[in-house]
Amino acid sequence: MQLHIHGRDIALDKDGYLINLEDWDKEIANTIAAQENILLTPAHWEIIALLQEFYREFELSPAMRALVKYTEKKLGTEKGHSIYLLELFPPSPARIASKIAGLPRPTNCL
Repeated sequence: MQLHIHGRDIALDKDGYLINLEDWDKEIANTIAAQENILLTPAHWEIIALLQEFYREFELSPAMRALVKYTEKKLGTEKGHSIYLLELFPPSPARIASKIAGLPRPTNCL
């Protein structure tokens, strides 16, 4: 699979995740989000940045439980719960947000 943006072909795996994390930029994120029927708001970007921080720290994409805990630790209890994340990235926040953030698919997400 490929994504074609401004004359660039971006390689994707069979599930639509970036193959080369270095290809990621905000325009790619917006394109992938649109494919998931999500219009990115500042709240989305906050979680995307948090996911990328998690990936730099642990070298993996978080599963849902880890994402909730990390969000709670970094952004507080108001945002660190599954319902908040589900409202932003339905139907699977860890999987969808990781895809938009340019990260690999979390290993234990269906």
